[in-house]
Amino acid sequence: MEKFDLIIIGSGPGGYVAAIRASQLGLKTAVVEEDKLGGVCLNWGCIPTKALIKNAEVLDLFKKGKQFGISYDNLGFDFGSAVKRSRKVALKLSKGVEYLFKKNKITLFPGHAHLTSSNRVKVEKDGKLVNELEAKNIILATGSRPKSVPGIKIDGEKVITSTEAMVLEEIPKSLIIVGAGAIGIEFAYIYNSYGSEVTVIEMLENILPIEDKEITEQLRSSFIKRGVKIYTGSKVAETRIEGKNIKLKMSSKKEVKDIVGEKILVAIGRDPNIEDLGLEDLKVDTDNGFIKVNKNYETNVKGLFAIGDVIGAPLLAHAASEEGIAAVEYIAKGKEAEVDLNNMPSCTYCQPQVASIGLTEDKAREKGFDIDIGRFPFRANGKAQALEEMEGMVKIIVEKKYGEILGAHILGSEATEMIAEIGVAKRLESTVEELATTVHAHPTLSEVVGEASLDALGRVIHI
Repeated sequence: MEKFDLIIIGSGPGGYVAAIRASQLGLKTAVVEEDKLGGVCLNWGCIPTKALIKNAEVLDLFKKGKQFGISYDNLGFDFGSAVKRSRKVALKLSKGVEYLFKKNKITLFPGHAHLTSSNRVKVEKDGKLVNELEAKNIILATGSRPKSVPGIKIDGEKVITSTEAMVLEEIPKSLIIVGAGAIGIEFAYIYNSYGSEVTVIEMLENILPIEDKEITEQLRSSFIKRGVKIYTGSKVAETRIEGKNIKLKMSSKKEVKDIVGEKILVAIGRDPNIEDLGLEDLKVDTDNGFIKVNKNYETNVKGLFAIGDVIGAPLLAHAASEEGIAAVEYIAKGKEAEVDLNNMPSCTYCQPQVASIGLTEDKAREKGFDIDIGRFPFRANGKAQALEEMEGMVKIIVEKKYGEILGAHILGSEATEMIAEIGVAKRLESTVEELATTVHAHPTLSEVVGEASLDALGRVIHI
């Protein structure tokens, strides 16, 4: 029985960040991981998909070569090379986490963890017990996996998840994507760029359902111009194999339609990994499969904490990291958690990119706020014109009386980088006046944020 101050189960962006912070605070820390360090995000999610998206962006740029006075014959691509690059990036960063563990003297136990009590863990490999660990506190950071659709069997060949979608050897001639959240939309962008005939089906009325409707309607128009077919308010009834293709039956209020594709990508969300952890024996409270925690991320079992995807929305890597740090600081110092989910940025890395923070326009009105809205299009920005990246806009939601920034929504090039400025402003409780009078360098895309702020005040300059 090896004893530690803290045991963390899972080494994703929640688990490994929590482990590093725990070590910084002087806690003797162990991590149990049955797969590669870095978890799903680093190995099979955030990082490799962004590498694939970059390849798609480069391909799109070559397609626009004539706009920059560049011409060429026989443009070609090798998707296999793009996949290899994405795997190389993921492996390099996983090795980086391994280095950080050694640097911070974190003990890694490869294998599957199972709780035998509130402070004890057994570690198994290939069904055999290899270690028994004990600690006063344990953090569960076991993440999530792709959710399946009732009636659609995922076989990894014709019907795939995001895991298979990022390592396909060849581009399918046609791809049906079920689900228009961030994962579905990002893969729609990638495969459309590489020439697939892409169809997206979403049960709700809007793509990217958690984002501002005005923003997602503009993105939908952009995708349709690219040739992506989008069906919202639609359900999938059944599928069947027809030769080399697979047929999907889709139904909506308007129609029942058969759609045929070479592959179907199921991207309707993710399920928490809570099975075979011993939670039932400890009577750990769950809600709809997710582990219930209090404001300090402690479960109903004293000393047992949970963070990240396994506790539910928002299922975001950066949220998991912040939750992990908060949980560790509570364990080590008794410091109450300060993770503000209302100030948690959300990002989708298609082109044009989508990024947001805070309330949408609809949510602000539902909550009874009297609001002003500032908007500014990228097409009126000099840097966007120079870059030939003119799609989209910045939209800022402002409480009218005091000028509080309630939310911000960006559709456009580098939106996922630009949202951080508004995150800082919200964190510091800046007013829209303060954001508007912050000097933004010229020419930059960030000037669009300043102009949208001015627009909320009725003082916009360049439109």
